[in-house]
Amino acid sequence: MTQINSKIFTPAHIGPLTLRNRTIRSAAFENMCPGHRPSKMLADYHLSVANGGVGMTTIAYASVNQSGLSFDNQLWIRPEIVGELRQLTDAIHQTGAKAAIQLGHCGNMSHRSTAGRTPISASSGFNMYSPTFVHGMDEDEIRQVAADFGTAVKLAIDAGFDCVEIHAGHGYLISQFLSPYTNHRRDRWGGDLDKRMNFMRLCMEQVMRAAGGQVAVVAKTNMRDGFKGGNDIAEGISIAQELEQLGADALVLSGGFVSRAPMYVMRGEMPIRTMTHYMDCWWLKYGVRMFGKMMIKNEPYSDLYFLDDALQVRRNVKLPLIYVGGCVSRQGIEHVLDCGFEAVQMARALLNEPDFVNRMAAGEERCGCTHSNYCIARMYSLEMACHKHLTDLPPCLTREIERIERRNAK
Repeated sequence: MTQINSKIFTPAHIGPLTLRNRTIRSAAFENMCPGHRPSKMLADYHLSVANGGVGMTTIAYASVNQSGLSFDNQLWIRPEIVGELRQLTDAIHQTGAKAAIQLGHCGNMSHRSTAGRTPISASSGFNMYSPTFVHGMDEDEIRQVAADFGTAVKLAIDAGFDCVEIHAGHGYLISQFLSPYTNHRRDRWGGDLDKRMNFMRLCMEQVMRAAGGQVAVVAKTNMRDGFKGGNDIAEGISIAQELEQLGADALVLSGGFVSRAPMYVMRGEMPIRTMTHYMDCWWLKYGVRMFGKMMIKNEPYSDLYFLDDALQVRRNVKLPLIYVGGCVSRQGIEHVLDCGFEAVQMARALLNEPDFVNRMAAGEERCGCTHSNYCIARMYSLEMACHKHLTDLPPCLTREIERIERRNAK
């Protein structure tokens, strides 16, 4: 099969946006923004993906304000970096690809030293996975954060982005309002699912008003939170239907909760030795090494692992849907598109092979990712990287990767 007769290489349409093909680099955290601003390393990576043939590349997880930051090297969209972002989008456009930016707020997944205040969430409490005490947002804070989403969209337009992806999943702030696991409120912002969706509604109203049809608006949403006590598929479908009514141009269908079920998002095994090897905090390093296997549950990996749930959503909404989760082969991607999805997102495949889209056009059937999850284990301490592109791995990490790859091959 060649590029000419493969659906992968036909245009995709998302609101006012047309992509040259149906592949999108998903918003996987790069950890390449020292000072919370774009770096040459960030630009080089996204340009490698854009030159590699992808239809659109997504700059990951830009916080809409300081309190939404989780990490020291995470992007924070604000007026003083718009010019730097414009240089990046201009360079991406020169390749023929489009540029998207994911906008979000981490909620309780932060610390005072990063967020500049006690982390906020739908409800007060203690997040043992950060770990930190958490402040339940009051009415003024709720409205301010929603307004910040709208401001971030305007800045993204000024920076030349073609698309904004609003992060309403994975247990970050909007998701913390949506999930009964983190939302224990008894006012208009909590209770039944309809009330738990009010914060999402407020944010999306600000987003859609700011977008004004100038950029495509995509929302990333959970189909399931991935554990008992969180939202399940019925709630996930209702949330997707509400996002459709709120005017989203497309949805990215995902699942999982970073503070409770992180591997439900990405699947496979978390390499605990690798994860702790790069940590600076000594007590966290040894705590995770001792108890990490209990805290981070393994989830079996299979290609297209979200497809069954995504098909349920497909039957219940009419807007374009973007599939993410285990897209590592041309045959698998074509199957997803044949099931009625407008486009696919990929992260690990494009980290392993930034030119995977061009390789598929030339006849390659499958990328070389072996799902050891080394990239995931290191990306919260160092910049995102695939172990296959590194030559100086310590022997202990090489052994762990090999063990996981042998198990995956069985």
